Amino acid sequence: MTGIPAPDAVTPRWLTERLRAAGHERAEVRGFRATRIGTGQIGLCIRYELDLAAAEPGVPRSLVGKFPSDDPTSRATGVQLRNYLKEVSFYRELKARLDISTPRCYFAEIEGEGPQFALLLEDLAPAAQGDQLAGCDAEVARAAVLELVGLHAPSWNRHEFRGIDWIGEPDAAGRAQMHELYHSLLPAFLDRYGARLAEDEAAIIAAVAEAPGGPLFSGLRSPFALVHVDYRLDNLLIDRQSSPPRIAVVDWQSITLGSPLSDVAYFLGAGLLPEARRAAEEEIVRDYHRALLARGIADYPWETCWEDYRRGTFAGFGVTVIASMLVQQTARGDEMFTTMARRHSRHALDLGAAEFLR
Repeated sequence: MTGIPAPDAVTPRWLTERLRAAGHERAEVRGFRATRIGTGQIGLCIRYELDLAAAEPGVPRSLVGKFPSDDPTSRATGVQLRNYLKEVSFYRELKARLDISTPRCYFAEIEGEGPQFALLLEDLAPAAQGDQLAGCDAEVARAAVLELVGLHAPSWNRHEFRGIDWIGEPDAAGRAQMHELYHSLLPAFLDRYGARLAEDEAAIIAAVAEAPGGPLFSGLRSPFALVHVDYRLDNLLIDRQSSPPRIAVVDWQSITLGSPLSDVAYFLGAGLLPEARRAAEEEIVRDYHRALLARGIADYPWETCWEDYRRGTFAGFGVTVIASMLVQQTARGDEMFTTMARRHSRHALDLGAAEFLR
């Protein structure tokens, strides 16, 4: 097989070639069992449990393939937002320059900007996907936030990451486009989800649309770094057998340059239930700040970090309002987007972040 395989075109021979190209020279895949996994809105993931006829120690017994969604609307969104291009390019160009834990990549190819692409990744079982709806405890939240240091510190105010087209950054045209998209989709979002929200939650979500200069649509400011953008439990693989929990990060479909504290606030706002977040968030953010200082990040006092974190509470509003209207509607998707809307809006309200909309 040559080129980019579709999910149903993966063969034992192709998997054998991928393993051998990665250095497992005597590996031979005799067959496999394929099982669809995950709950992605834009990508389709399949676990391949391998029947190995020959292998030296260290050859993986299972791999995960990632392909475009089989839903036409979600595929079109993946191309429009360059999600497929970003994820393939992350594994090909950025992964080796960062310290954040991600699966090993055995294949990463895309046709143009998609939708045809394929990734073949390490299967990190027994690590399990986080559950965005259930949330997590403070121990997992702390581990997840500290893992972000491996993404942010190596790219902290590093200008060599600017100007790379597929990474992008919030320029004036892009900010205006995002604001227009948010503004135009807001009525449909509130029509679908508004009745499930508290009055003040719906009000602050609506207020963001009237603040084109607010944090969600602001330009690149110092400090900036590479940001995951969609750093939430559904995109983490968590190994609770280690202490502290070991975290690996997947779904690099939205990576860009932005405020590093937006990733932190996005995760804590969505990943912890409000009561647990209120009790734990300041100490977790302090731990993150201390870890940055230990990595040599200078001239970033705690007071600035905390203000950036408060501004970052709006990071989840864009994903919640825009993505919910651009992907295939599903029952779990509706539940997830409702949960995100509630938690992100409550986060901003709790921290008095509405002042940044004025």
